[in-house]
Amino acid sequence: MKILVTVARWLVGLLFIFSGLIKANDPLGLSYKMQEFFEAWHILWLNSFALSSSILMNITEVVAGIAIIIGWKSKIFSRLLLLLIIFFTFLTSYVLFSGKIAACGCFGDCVPLTPIQTFTKDIILLLLIVFIAFHHQKIQPFFTEKFSRNILIISTLLVGFIQWYVLNNLPFLDCLPYKKGNNIIQQMQPPPNSYPDSVVIYYTYKRNGETIKIDASNFPDDFDSTYVQVGDEEKIVVRKGNNTPKIVDFTLSKLDSNKNISHEIFKQTNPYIIIFVKKFPNQTTAISDFIQLELLQKLQNKYPVYIVTSDVSNARNLFIKGVEILKLDATVLKTAARVNPTYFLMHGATIINKVSAKNAAQLLK
Repeated sequence: MKILVTVARWLVGLLFIFSGLIKANDPLGLSYKMQEFFEAWHILWLNSFALSSSILMNITEVVAGIAIIIGWKSKIFSRLLLLLIIFFTFLTSYVLFSGKIAACGCFGDCVPLTPIQTFTKDIILLLLIVFIAFHHQKIQPFFTEKFSRNILIISTLLVGFIQWYVLNNLPFLDCLPYKKGNNIIQQMQPPPNSYPDSVVIYYTYKRNGETIKIDASNFPDDFDSTYVQVGDEEKIVVRKGNNTPKIVDFTLSKLDSNKNISHEIFKQTNPYIIIFVKKFPNQTTAISDFIQLELLQKLQNKYPVYIVTSDVSNARNLFIKGVEILKLDATVLKTAARVNPTYFLMHGATIINKVSAKNAAQLLK
């Protein structure tokens, strides 16, 4: 039994450590996923707490995983893990059975899982953690009390530092479709060998007082005017497709127009820079520092520069000589640019380099 407990806690611990670290690489991604749940549940006031909750959740997962492996405070941490997995299982079951959210995002964007895969994983983890919680007394700590506590303190600080760093720079591991080397136009195409949804269309008719549902591809031979349609057509997906492009709705347009000019930008033969801005500072005096005007002028001597933003109201009041300001959907922009602002060095539709504002001077080299 002791061997089984050891195996179970190593499996659970390593998985929680991996899950926490992979999401700590991109805490904003988890916060956006949390906001999807808040919107689905109509509790939008929690959106302002999404990022702090994301950071805390990632630290908790890693620390709890390490604690259960080294056997420190096994009773407390086995119960903490049980609470976490019950919560996660609730979330994944909601994703699976409600259909209101596409994916749980339990391993972030780097390890995409289908809702059924995520739910199955959580059920297995739930069983393992229940087993550990019932047999926690068989867990012996690897280290002394003081050394174990120091390990967890260092782990907390390390995961916190990782998240601080990526929030001020960019994720260490970029798993998004806008990563360096990707071609945006190619990412807007359906994946190779993909297929669309397989849909069956049904119509409902009444005939001689009887309600009849008819498959659109199999109308009865005696179909005539005695069949009276009631209601709208019904579409049922019998096989979910997988032909959704990795990038959708990437539409660049001028501030005073909705015309898509993305291809006009992408067809340039020389390198150029796009500065993605989620939101401008509210104070006009802070904009020059935010945009880094001195650096921007140096970049303009080397490249054409565009600013792309979803903050249209503030952008209308902004004028920078030689810089064209374009607009982009806010959801698309926050996927492209985790840090505000983010600089893309482009060649055609290909992302040559991608840096945060703090590292934008690299583009001068």
